Amino acid sequence: MSRQSEAGVAIAAHSLAASYGAHPIWAGATFSIPTGSFSAVLGPNGAGKSTLIRLILGRLEPAAGRLEVLGAPPRRGNPSIGYIPQGSAFDPELSMRGRDFVGLGVDGHRWGVRINGRARAVAASDASIAAVGAGGYADRQLGRLSGGEQQRLLLAQALVGGPRLLLMDEPLSHLDVRHQGAIVQLISDVARDRGLTVLLIAHDVNPLLPYIDHVLYIAHGRLAMGRPSEIITSQRLSEIYSSPVEVLKDSRGRVFVVGLEEEVSHPHA
Repeated sequence: MSRQSEAGVAIAAHSLAASYGAHPIWAGATFSIPTGSFSAVLGPNGAGKSTLIRLILGRLEPAAGRLEVLGAPPRRGNPSIGYIPQGSAFDPELSMRGRDFVGLGVDGHRWGVRINGRARAVAASDASIAAVGAGGYADRQLGRLSGGEQQRLLLAQALVGGPRLLLMDEPLSHLDVRHQGAIVQLISDVARDRGLTVLLIAHDVNPLLPYIDHVLYIAHGRLAMGRPSEIITSQRLSEIYSSPVEVLKDSRGRVFVVGLEEEVSHPHA
């Protein structure tokens, strides 16, 4: 469901490598993510998916190669990037209202840009809450909301500063299948309406398949990018893993990857 613009490339990597100290994570990554596209980052645990997000956010320096984000080298605190980190769940006892949580992004206390003026700040927060359909419960305590409701407010906070790029690290991990589909559709709709580029890390590609333009698959120190039909194939994944891998589809079109004991024994590709 492409929304790609002719304006150019949102993220470009050239022979990019990542490491933590002397420990290499992956290397030789060359890819470009078009402006206005929706891309999923997939791969086994520990492959370096979150590492890619850290590089884009300017929190980690490349070990080699070059990375450009929105036409410039990555930098910390870039207000053009909205970010939802991994494990964004709330304590059930948290009494903060959803509306106040979204307002933290307006005030620049998290990943948003500071907006001067009380009226302007309130308007930005209200618009973001409305965009994700959270107006009916934004005044309730965060800890008492469902996982899907919390995820909508996390998205509202990431959007409140008016970003051009939205990064999401496993936003579906705490949701059931029904809410996963609803959240992905919401992300797609909001991104289309606002002209956003979306990069989303996921464990299971199935809720994303109707919406994504590209897949970045990271495994065994390698990164491959292409359309889902190009990457999620037995031949391509076998090349990435250097081991026989089989991609199967059930009667409902869901994708399952089999062939490796731990890494792909469940639908994560």
